[in-house]
Amino acid sequence: MLRSRVESSTIAMVGYDEEEQVLEITFRDGRVYHFLEVPPERVLSLLRAESKGRFFNREIKPDFEYRAVGRRWG
Repeated sequence: MLRSRVESSTIAMVGYDEEEQVLEITFRDGRVYHFLEVPPERVLSLLRAESKGRFFNREIKPDFEYRAVGRRWG
């Protein structure tokens, strides 16, 4: 999975496995979630969004199943 740090007040890192269509969101507090069956164009829109947190809350969280996968620090 490719991961990139992003500029956001809520999201620290975004990862994506294109083959499995799994979007990984790491929040600034270390919580990590996987969002399932997210198409690549939606991930690109997230990465290009001026406000990643706002885009996530409007376009990712309500539309895709997700699971908590733990915490990451550093």
